[in-house]
Amino acid sequence: MKMEFKLLHKDKHSRARVGKLALAHGEMDTPAFMPVGTQGTVKAVQQRELTCAGAQIILCNAYHLFLRPGIEVIKKAGGLHKFISWPKPILTDSGGYQVFSLALLRKVTDEGVQFQSHIDGFKHFLTPEDVIGIQKALGSDIVMPFDECVHYPCSKEQARLAMERTIDWARRSKAVELADQALFAIVQGATYDDLRRECAERLVEEDFSGYAIGGVSVGEPKNLRYNTVDIVSVILPEDKPRYLMGVGLPEDILGAIEQGVDMFDCVVPTRYGRNGTAFTSQGKITIRNSPFINDFTALDAQCGCYACKNFSRSYIRHLFNTEEVLGLELVSMHNIHFFLNMMSRAREAIAQDRYAEFKKEFLDKYNAK
Repeated sequence: MKMEFKLLHKDKHSRARVGKLALAHGEMDTPAFMPVGTQGTVKAVQQRELTCAGAQIILCNAYHLFLRPGIEVIKKAGGLHKFISWPKPILTDSGGYQVFSLALLRKVTDEGVQFQSHIDGFKHFLTPEDVIGIQKALGSDIVMPFDECVHYPCSKEQARLAMERTIDWARRSKAVELADQALFAIVQGATYDDLRRECAERLVEEDFSGYAIGGVSVGEPKNLRYNTVDIVSVILPEDKPRYLMGVGLPEDILGAIEQGVDMFDCVVPTRYGRNGTAFTSQGKITIRNSPFINDFTALDAQCGCYACKNFSRSYIRHLFNTEEVLGLELVSMHNIHFFLNMMSRAREAIAQDRYAEFKKEFLDKYNAK
């Protein structure tokens, strides 16, 4: 089985929707947030804590895993699921963004990309077919094709060239035989409305398992990102999952859900957590700060995670200021729980046709400070 997506309910007052995605390693409810485990681990959060928080799927990065530990090691382990001890679904990103942002030197042609590893400077050349082959060996449930991501701002000529390559690479990726893995396509086109429409329409004609909106959160203003999602989401088929790549602040996720997006990923929860910022129902707090010296309440009184049930703000502040690893673990764990709980509440609100009301209530509290 590659994938089965069932659209269960559409909110009567917005484009928000709930669905069920069945994959080779299990089911997931949508809209969904995918914790990011770039190198085979969600930073500072153990797999058992992800399960306790309600994670149904995680994201790993094929580029990073290709460089370290190497595909042969993972194949010998029996595939990525066994290597990292995660039995539930995994989506692997192709690493296109990482190649374009991390590689020391790179040369992009229609055939593929030559680049130097950001780790040791070793030269590699990858074609779109190679990238699918890597993910085939990893055994992930959802596979992303190689795409060309351009930064904001860029000329329309640059955006069109990257879009044409992305479409061509998606077609070439689809020609690679996959047994029980679902292949999504990625819509590019920068902030040019006509390019985004054209890219979405041409990829829809190719009939992929799902569709992602890529090339966002690359420096563009939020209003342009919102516009891009609005344009693309109405073109994408209703019976296929829609994935907004790399967008991860609560207000941005909730806004995109309202536009009909089903899947999200971002490093925000754990990156913020490792730096001492906790997401709470009353907004973000920086736990290192002095106001929390004598604050013996939980990070978030409305949260039921392990950190909130057992430790105070004062203690967690102490951990950060004494550079104890437990501090960043607790806040990262809490943030993952916060995001996954937000998604669960969003799904419930959509099912009750009250998503707009939920979103307003949530953000009013979140932005109260």
